[in-house]
Amino acid sequence: MYLNFEVDIPKIPGKINYVKKGSTVYVRYVLERVYHPEKKYNVPEQRIIGKRSEKNPERMIPNETFVKYFGGQKMPEQKAGQSRSSCLRIGTFLVIQKILNGYKLPEILEKYLGKKEAGLFLDLAAYSLISENNAAQYYPSYAYNHPLFTGQMHIYSDSKISDFLASLTDDQRIGFVNEWNTNRDHREKIYISYDSTNKNCQAGDLRFVEFGHPKEDRGLPVFNYSIAYDTDNKVPLFYEQYPGSIVDVSQLQYMLKKAEGYGYKRVGFILDRGYFCRENIQYMDECGYDFMIMVKGMSGLVRQTILENKGEFENIRKYNIRKFKTFGKTIKKKLYTSDKKERYFHIYSDQKACAEHEQIEAKIDRMTKYLNSLKGEKVAVGDGYKKYFKLEIYEDDGTIICARERTEVIQEEIDLCGYFVIVTSKQMSAEEALELYKSRDVSEKLFRGDKSYLGNRSLRVQSDEAANAKIFVEFVSLIIRSRMYVLLKNEMEKLDKKPNYMTVPAAIRELEKIELVRQTDGKYRMDHAVTATQKTILKAFDMDADQIQDRAVGLSRLIEKYAEKGK
Repeated sequence: MYLNFEVDIPKIPGKINYVKKGSTVYVRYVLERVYHPEKKYNVPEQRIIGKRSEKNPERMIPNETFVKYFGGQKMPEQKAGQSRSSCLRIGTFLVIQKILNGYKLPEILEKYLGKKEAGLFLDLAAYSLISENNAAQYYPSYAYNHPLFTGQMHIYSDSKISDFLASLTDDQRIGFVNEWNTNRDHREKIYISYDSTNKNCQAGDLRFVEFGHPKEDRGLPVFNYSIAYDTDNKVPLFYEQYPGSIVDVSQLQYMLKKAEGYGYKRVGFILDRGYFCRENIQYMDECGYDFMIMVKGMSGLVRQTILENKGEFENIRKYNIRKFKTFGKTIKKKLYTSDKKERYFHIYSDQKACAEHEQIEAKIDRMTKYLNSLKGEKVAVGDGYKKYFKLEIYEDDGTIICARERTEVIQEEIDLCGYFVIVTSKQMSAEEALELYKSRDVSEKLFRGDKSYLGNRSLRVQSDEAANAKIFVEFVSLIIRSRMYVLLKNEMEKLDKKPNYMTVPAAIRELEKIELVRQTDGKYRMDHAVTATQKTILKAFDMDADQIQDRAVGLSRLIEKYAEKGK
């Protein structure tokens, strides 16, 4: 928690540095520097001790960490009733509150965490969503100028946040996810989009973090993280975390068993190519699950099928899928020779052919340039190059003479540009298959939003307990963000224009401008009326300016009540 007075920034050579985040400059104190032999350099262990004053760069507003390390010096007294900002941003908070209540998330969390802890948990989820950050040291700054779900809107320090995360148990986490899925309607037929990503972990000796095959290789150990998403009701169902060395194809059967354990019987699964293998297909057949897999045209699995049907459906009106501006044709065949069932191959030709063609040409240009640089050298060339080039080499010493393009191989890939295939176990038309597959767009955007807009590209933790807790908080944040995305998208489809403020990040920025300002009588009041843009955004959540005004008055009274209790 930040205190309401200023002190001089400590003058300790080599121990004080600064980091800027937005318009705020944070002051950091270096506790020690630890040498890492594997990295061959020192890594500083440091803590944020305050925010630099906007009026005087030699002064700062301290926090509780400053008191811990520098509390021996004389400091002014904390001013009574001034522990919260004079300007509170309430717009996004009220939208999040409505979504939480609609899903009854506060009640479920209170059941497993207790009322006090559930409030803090929801504040961390809101903080992650609004501030696009998951670092505990910045939470007090967020809490200082936002309403809170925590009892009496108490602002906890970053050390308290760390202690809280470390205290959350597996039983609490598992209990929440179990009840969240119990509350779903298991009688309806749904399709679950299942996808995974991996996350870097910067610190700590975590049990499930291993070096694996990261999508973004930063030389760090990773763990895998997957989400099962209900594409019909557009809501995340459950998540998994597992060691970074486990590949997607190996994890799928474990996920299917979990889905069955949660009570999902009448379901199909929408998967990407990474989960395809003969054993997984057979296992889904045995469980009675339908499946849908998208495969790019250049994949060996569908290459021949596309070439056999090329020219048979493109630009023919009966195969036109106008809604998606593409053409599609469906054929029946087996996935592999020993397959016991025939599957439905939906072949599509879209408008990405030119872009994909250019990517191939650029790749060949890069390879040609590299191979030309190797002329006269004795080097081993990878199979990726040998696929597209025939190398002429001196038999005596292995020196490369020249490289000639395998034109027939390159031409075949060019012929496949712009094609893709969706394979389904259930009979449906090409249009139905594409529409169903497109429904997973929300889950894909959910993963992008998780890393980009929730600050979860990396975990910053030192223990398994804290890592599990952060992933738990992240999952609840994703539930909220998914709902915001769906409602905003639905509302935008009703509008004549496509305004750029109807995305989740842009909507949050606009809603954050709805503020309560403390006046001289100590009461908070709205600073100005709700704008036209904010009204459009609020309409997506079935809210209007009058509701915002009423809830603003309610928040003002609560804050006034808590301030009186504090005195």
